[in-house]
Amino acid sequence: MKSLFAGVFVLSLALPGAGWAGAVIQSMNGDVRVGTGKAVLIAAREDQRLASGTTITTGAQAQVVLKFDDGAQMVLGQNTEFRIVDSQYAPNSPQADRAVFDLVRGALRVVTGFIGQRNRQVFALRTPQMTIGIRGTDFMVAVTNQGFVNVTQGAISVSNGFGTSVFGAGSIAAIPSSAAAATVIPASSLPTAASSAFTTMSSAAGVTGGAATGAAATAAGGAASGVGFGTAAVIGAAAAAAAAASGGGEHSKQTTTTHH
Repeated sequence: MKSLFAGVFVLSLALPGAGWAGAVIQSMNGDVRVGTGKAVLIAAREDQRLASGTTITTGAQAQVVLKFDDGAQMVLGQNTEFRIVDSQYAPNSPQADRAVFDLVRGALRVVTGFIGQRNRQVFALRTPQMTIGIRGTDFMVAVTNQGFVNVTQGAISVSNGFGTSVFGAGSIAAIPSSAAAATVIPASSLPTAASSAFTTMSSAAGVTGGAATGAAATAAGGAASGVGFGTAAVIGAAAAAAAAASGGGEHSKQTTTTHH
């Protein structure tokens, strides 16, 4: 029986459409817990494999870095609740890629991987206020009584009941509610909790991306750092089109707003 299972595993790797799901805990500190469904959350450990459906929570002063199979990384800040809704990377079958996540509370940083390069329309980061789509990106998100986004590299689309807006590198925006427009704000307007989360996550060890560089540039300009957050549901065609239409948005601030 053992040899049969081994054979099935090897065969699955050989199949053209074979895909890998989920993530691994790359590093962590403080109280980090994981669980699925209605199960009680238990203490996490480094190198632990996390499948779709897993919820991850962090306590005060805690942080965890997740490494996904397509090379993407996510940093979860303290007092955060995050769920891997549906994650799969299919190296030889891009049409099978999936990347849907929920940020219930707290803050995170996203550095996209191969899915973000080749199949960005399947990515959705969902929060109570919005859904975030991407185009090869390094960005921050924070959920307080409203949402804040800070884009370091690439561009993101922010969609909710009001419409869709696209933000390029250097943009910081606030989203008051699921029915309100996303508005560009100065870094100095960020709440202390959001600014602090951004600063901490941008310097997370072992994470490759542009957030640290962006933080340094912001500090040099005398401004505090920023963060962001998004809603639930896979990014729609309008959001994907807006992101694709942003063109030079990777080096500019807000470029497009589409009202529903």
